Amino acid sequence: MKSSFSKSLTTLLIVSVTLAFSCNQVKEKTKQTINKGGETVGKTATEFFEGVSEGVDKTMQCKITLSEALTKNGIKTGKFIIDSDTLGGTKNKLSLYLIFEKDFSGNIKVKSYDKNGLESGRTNMNISGKAGNANYFDFIFDRRTNIEQKTTLVLE
Repeated sequence: MKSSFSKSLTTLLIVSVTLAFSCNQVKEKTKQTINKGGETVGKTATEFFEGVSEGVDKTMQCKITLSEALTKNGIKTGKFIIDSDTLGGTKNKLSLYLIFEKDFSGNIKVKSYDKNGLESGRTNMNISGKAGNANYFDFIFDRRTNIEQKTTLVLE
């Protein structure tokens, strides 16, 4: 009788250990699968949003052009930012990085043209810079000027 009880106990113990081990393996496999799935979803979502962001950047991108006179005077442009000069106002401020290849001192006029080629604003500022220097300059348009997507900004 003792032998039969021992065998049953041993069998029960072996079955319990096997089940516990199997459950742990299943749990670990499930965890790995979920983590891998989450990783894939995360990468896909990131790629999607980066693509959307790039598409928006390309769609909304404004264009800066320089007059021939400014180019001959050694002026080049770098990065620019379109913003509002007041909290919650229209996008009427152009912060433009100007690069000076020659000494320059003079008035620069900026005209804004919407995507249909209609002039929507203009402003000007006295600028000076030494050859080899560069700096940001803020051109503020009338508060009713809204520098929209695909605006062309012409510097003269």
